[in-house]
Amino acid sequence: MKKLLVLMMLTISVSMSAKTTTPGVDLQKKWGAVIEAIAKVESEGIPSKVSRNGLYVGYLQISEILVRECNRIVGYKKYTYADRYDKQKSISMFIDYQEHYNPDGNMERAIRLWNSGDLNCMNRKMRTEGYYKRVMSRYTETATLR
Repeated sequence: MKKLLVLMMLTISVSMSAKTTTPGVDLQKKWGAVIEAIAKVESEGIPSKVSRNGLYVGYLQISEILVRECNRIVGYKKYTYADRYDKQKSISMFIDYQEHYNPDGNMERAIRLWNSGDLNCMNRKMRTEGYYKRVMSRYTETATLR
């Protein structure tokens, strides 16, 4: 029960802070704990990790499709496929993607969207439920250690 209460409080806190940030705020700081939790699930935090099928690589297990989408979002070729192996550039891609498709900074949507790439991910929660629970478990572990 205590773990559930902590999880609920953290979720509310992150959601509220994400919605009340002002322009110019350090977006990496805003998303930091969520990114760290996703990275632990995706790659065990290893920037050189490659998925079994070879389609997803790096700290956040980014596909070539996501690189192209991030470049489309920003309007120029900001990222290369090799940037997926760079932890900071992977984080930058995550932020660009979230700021575009999740402008309210909803943490649950961020996690589900990252897993599925499906813009309707909140309407199809069952497909991402296991992933969401694993990330939230890592998020809770990280938050309680800070």
